Amino acid sequence: MTNFTSDQWVIVALIFLLGLVVGGFLFAGGGRKWKHRYNAEVSRRREIEAEHAEREKVWREQDSLRAAALKDRRDPAVTDRRDIPVVDRNDDGVIDDRDR
Repeated sequence: MTNFTSDQWVIVALIFLLGLVVGGFLFAGGGRKWKHRYNAEVSRRREIEAEHAEREKVWREQDSLRAAALKDRRDPAVTDRRDIPVVDRNDDGVIDDRDR
C-alpha cells in the first residue's frame, strides 16, 4: 500500500467533507418530501375509490332499471309458449294441428 503524505491526507479529508456537505444539500428535507407525496397519493387513491364506488352504485341501478324496462317491453304473445299451436305428424304422415 502506498504511503500518503500529510498534504494528500488533507486533500482526502477535504474531499470527504465536501461529499458530506453536498450530500446534505441534496437530501435536505427529503424525509418530509416523500412522506408528503406518499400521503397525497394515499388520499388521492381513497378519493378515486370512493368515486368509483359511487359510480358503481349508479351503474348497478341503471342495469337493474334497464333489465326491468326490457322485461316490460317484451311482447307476452311471443314469450308465452303456451298459446303457440303445436304441429305434429302422426305415424301415417298426416299433420295434426292440435294444441298440447
